[in-house]
Amino acid sequence: MKISPVVFLLCAFSFPATWGQTPAKTVKPVASPVKPLGKPPAREEPASPESLEIAQRVHVGSMPCELGATVHLSRDPASPGYFHVSGKGFRYRMKTVATTTGAIRLEDQKAGAVWLQLANKSMLMNQKNGRRVADECAHPDQVAFAKDMVNNPPPALFDTTGMGR
Repeated sequence: MKISPVVFLLCAFSFPATWGQTPAKTVKPVASPVKPLGKPPAREEPASPESLEIAQRVHVGSMPCELGATVHLSRDPASPGYFHVSGKGFRYRMKTVATTTGAIRLEDQKAGAVWLQLANKSMLMNQKNGRRVADECAHPDQVAFAKDMVNNPPPALFDTTGMGR
């Protein structure tokens, strides 16, 4: 197959102009942000009156724990009923949760952390890892209560004198 000189010249003079050029970058169209239909993003729910009452009884400050650990607990000034719990290697934002036992419970559901405050001690647990992060933590009020329990023990749960038989 023979190429005519005219076609050859047309091809020869039209292609070199494009041979030295770099290919144009393809521009991807920018998608406009799509707002999801339905519920707006989850916002922090305000604490209930019951939670606010529980929050008043939470001990705040630095609390020494066993094995030399320390837990720092402070109220969140922007959100009543919420607390910041931190120490070496952890930091949680917790909310008061009502219990049936009377123990004070704070939870960070996203992280799986739970702070339990009893009359004589407190502890921090990580439910996701299934372990205690800090134990035997004590505020000065809890230390005083524990000493009082030693001097004035609570009544026994079971009758050990034999009179109840």
